[in-house]
Amino acid sequence: MAVLELRHLRYLLAVAEHGNFTRAAEDLHISQPTLSQQIKQLERTLGVQLLDRTGRTVRLTDAGAVYTDHARRALRDLAAAERAVHDVQDLSRGHLRLGVTPTFTAYLVGPLTAELHTRHPGVSLTLTETTQDRIEAALLADDLDLGIAFAQTHLPGITPTPLFTETLSLVAAAQHAPTTPHPLPAHALKDHQLALLSTDFATRGHIDVYFADHRIAPRITVEANSIQALTEIVRRTDLTTVLPDAITHDHPHLAPIPLDPPLPARTVTLLHRQSAYRSAATRAFTQLAHDLVHTRGYTPPPCPSGSGPAESLPGR
Repeated sequence: MAVLELRHLRYLLAVAEHGNFTRAAEDLHISQPTLSQQIKQLERTLGVQLLDRTGRTVRLTDAGAVYTDHARRALRDLAAAERAVHDVQDLSRGHLRLGVTPTFTAYLVGPLTAELHTRHPGVSLTLTETTQDRIEAALLADDLDLGIAFAQTHLPGITPTPLFTETLSLVAAAQHAPTTPHPLPAHALKDHQLALLSTDFATRGHIDVYFADHRIAPRITVEANSIQALTEIVRRTDLTTVLPDAITHDHPHLAPIPLDPPLPARTVTLLHRQSAYRSAATRAFTQLAHDLVHTRGYTPPPCPSGSGPAESLPGR
């Protein structure tokens, strides 16, 4: 019987992904006859047909679909094992793969990266800015170590750890902000021209729900898919926007305007895959993230109903 090797698994997954031997061979940088021979060898070893080659595209058989599912998990676990073997507990070197939703790049990523570099200069960082659903999918696929996003209904296998509470306010240029100490009634927003994040931001969805709940028809003059562009627009015009208070705190030319009732707060969470190997770099970043939000005075996350003080952090 032929010996099963890891390359057989990688070859099968490549064919399954491309649905074509030629394109899979090009991606693997081997010849098409070699790839075909290796897949047949795998099928002989297992004693089952894994691929249906009769159609215009190559498809997995029922047995092939089951086998590739296990093969993906096996390769993912082996990759995690390799990282565990090479993990350096003293953090003289290491690597962290972090995913964040877009608004955090405006106020959180910079301080976190600076703190990581100061404490652990040997640890490198790969940062991915993307949507929350893609962060969770990447965590499950072992393409990310940690994610920063919001508390919501998470995918099975994702574990959230509350980090802080993000509050939002109406924001204007400092020279245009009202001087009254009283919050602005929500219905008065109909008199404001707004510059808002575009609808592909989760924050915009949060804002739109607030408008709908209070029957506000906003006057949206500008939509932008960049927070930097939005802050520059508001700074130089009499338009107002809605942003996390943490962003406003870092921009002295902007001023928050409290609303009555206030915009609902959101719980910011660190996300990781349940039962995933947590490297020294992952544990260190988790610790420094909690330290940093405490130092910067961000509002602590709410305790779960009926619970006492938050549990100790991993590694503390």
